[in-house]
Amino acid sequence: MTALGTRLLKIMVGSTEYTAEVSRCQIVAAAADSDFTSFEDAASGGAREYALELTMKQDMASTSLWRYIWSQAGQTVAVKVNPYGNTTATVDEPHVTGNVTVVEPDGVLLGGEANSSTSARMTVDVRWVFEAKPVEVTTGAF
Repeated sequence: MTALGTRLLKIMVGSTEYTAEVSRCQIVAAAADSDFTSFEDAASGGAREYALELTMKQDMASTSLWRYIWSQAGQTVAVKVNPYGNTTATVDEPHVTGNVTVVEPDGVLLGGEANSSTSARMTVDVRWVFEAKPVEVTTGAF
């Protein structure tokens, strides 16, 4: 199996690929914050929460991911992360899928600091929680 590189990852939100707009994409796991822990949860080490964290460029175009967040906050949507950039998922190079709730970021939504670079872009960080643990997919196309 090939170790993950830093240039091939692809991200799809709903039926649209947004790879060109995202510079950081990671699925993170943590202990779930809960007012109730069942004995089953406690025996398995506690409930877990999974989230998709993205850094993306701010782009107000009607087809951008930024605009998607602006208009779809609160909606549940399917996401697919393709860490290897392969067209077809395999056992050795799987894709990961799940449903997340689109949430506006805490903090900066629009704007940022000046930069003299002509290629610099203002970005925004988002964190969307999965409904359940994401699923590893070993067959099918991206």
